[in-house]
Amino acid sequence: MTETEAPPEPAFPDDLEAVREALIEWYEDDHRDFPWRRTDDPYEILVSEVMSQQTQLGRVLEAWEEFLERWPTTAELAAADRADVVGFWTDYSLGYNNRAKYLHEAAAQVETDYDGEFPETPEELQELMGVGPYTANAVASFAFNDGDAVVDTNVKRVLYRAFDVSDDDAIFEAKASGLMPDGRSRVWNNAIMELGGVACEQTPSCDEAGCPWREWCSAYESGDFTAPDVPTQPSFEGSRRQFRGRVISTLKEYDELELDELGPRIRVDYAPDGEYGREWLAGLLTDLEDDELVDVDRSDGEVVARLRR
Repeated sequence: MTETEAPPEPAFPDDLEAVREALIEWYEDDHRDFPWRRTDDPYEILVSEVMSQQTQLGRVLEAWEEFLERWPTTAELAAADRADVVGFWTDYSLGYNNRAKYLHEAAAQVETDYDGEFPETPEELQELMGVGPYTANAVASFAFNDGDAVVDTNVKRVLYRAFDVSDDDAIFEAKASGLMPDGRSRVWNNAIMELGGVACEQTPSCDEAGCPWREWCSAYESGDFTAPDVPTQPSFEGSRRQFRGRVISTLKEYDELELDELGPRIRVDYAPDGEYGREWLAGLLTDLEDDELVDVDRSDGEVVARLRR
């Protein structure tokens, strides 16, 4: 091996089928019972995936059930007033409001472009608004059992510790694909994410959770549970996201508001000429306008905002 050559990636254990079956049996024997794991409806799964992006699952559970009770099909969501959908998102603190806008638009695409039938492959699902590779693959896996191996932070941590997989996205993708059994993406992706979520967390609980891979796991053997850095979610409190949400919530209550009427309703320290004044608020409104969530009238020397319908 020359100085420029990387060392070869370690191989999976010889008894790969035993590795696979151990994980699947562990998952099927006992796992967290989220309702979206009990359905293969692609719409319900898409809603859960979009809601779960950077949002704690405890908050997602209530919001998911309420959302589907209000808009149980893509047809009903597509026919809804977008302002109502965005308002719901804000009320449940589900993160960036443009996710609600994209979900609304994706429902309309399913109805108009696909005659109400969801596309089934990861490639086709990415044609829907706001659906990126990860979400498309998750929906293909959990709704149609036709996805690729899911690679999220939890899965990377598991592969890094258990099989010494290098901290490289391309290698993670290749190794995850090689590990997943053919034709079993639904149960496999659920199982390996569950393993990372309840047994192989940042502080692992191998024995307590009965990790099924202990006999093969390099980290368990060595006691070195180093893992790739896990990105931290920026604080929501005091963030720009929080105040964007407050703008949406406030405009739901009023037909329209001028800057100095809107400002004090979203910040107690709003001062027209201060750090958090007209210029700061106008910037928030420009962002929301670019996301097609609000309309802003800048005529006659005043700036007036209203929720886009």
